[in-house]
Amino acid sequence: MADPTFWDDPDKANKIAQDVNGLKGEVDEFDKLGNSLDDAFVLQEMATEEPDESLISELDEMLEKIKESLEHLELGMLLSGEYDANNALMTLHAGEGGTEAQDWTEMLLRMFTRFAEKSGYEVNVLDLLPGNEAGIKSASLKINGHNAYGFLRSEKGVHRLVRISPFDANARRHTSFAAVDVMPELDESVDVNINMDDVRVDTYRSSGAGGQHVNKTSSAVRMTHLPTGIVVQCQNERSQIQNRAMCMTMLRAKLYEYEKAKQDAKIDELAGNYQAIEWGSQIRSYVFQPYTLVKDHRTSFESGNIQAVMDGDLRGFVESYLRSQQKKV
Repeated sequence: MADPTFWDDPDKANKIAQDVNGLKGEVDEFDKLGNSLDDAFVLQEMATEEPDESLISELDEMLEKIKESLEHLELGMLLSGEYDANNALMTLHAGEGGTEAQDWTEMLLRMFTRFAEKSGYEVNVLDLLPGNEAGIKSASLKINGHNAYGFLRSEKGVHRLVRISPFDANARRHTSFAAVDVMPELDESVDVNINMDDVRVDTYRSSGAGGQHVNKTSSAVRMTHLPTGIVVQCQNERSQIQNRAMCMTMLRAKLYEYEKAKQDAKIDELAGNYQAIEWGSQIRSYVFQPYTLVKDHRTSFESGNIQAVMDGDLRGFVESYLRSQQKKV
């Protein structure tokens, strides 16, 4: 019998409901695909008996939609990781280069937001530090939805931009970098030991827009895990208590990823600054000039339609990454 106090925990209840809705959506999509196939067979018979250009055109359009649905279902089957079904926590940091790098980071924030929304996910901005002149220095997001982490973990690493800078009066070509980190949101059943004596907690006034209390009280929270140098912060919740709770959620996720990376031999040193680890892996280049091309250096998948990519069309990159990971298993 289920623990009678289980449903008193809103986080656990929401997680179960989210997983159920996600699985129900996959079943509904499978059933819809079957019905579409039946309709396509009927339309094919009609087109065979009475050749009609309009019927053939309609059949082609239907088959294209069936193909897209089938590819989406197949992509979901590639998500076999332990936490792939979880919500995702994403952080973005501008690299060196001042305004140019900060503008690039804001472009990436827009790209990931568009991708998440097109995938049916809810995007919550937890923290955002604006740039001095334009763009953003850093941002933290929570992306809610079934398989959010599974799809977005392909984006972890350094993203490189090559373009003629709109901030350069001499119209010279610039190269900019931004680091992206993606972690699964973990529930309380995942054991992550945090000694609060090792965590420095700072509070400060929020710098973002918000309600009447946001900018008048020290509601924003920053946590620094001293042994690793991991820093998390949140300022967009309504109270310091909520911001502190979200910081703990992010810190647990980052420490889990840090320990997992050590176990998987993905890093050489067992200590040091966590952010320095992230800067070591350039995963993708976005070239705006002298030609247009987005290329993933891990899978060699590329797209010449750079505007579509910046508008959130990351499906090809995500799929190629997941397939490459499956081959390694």
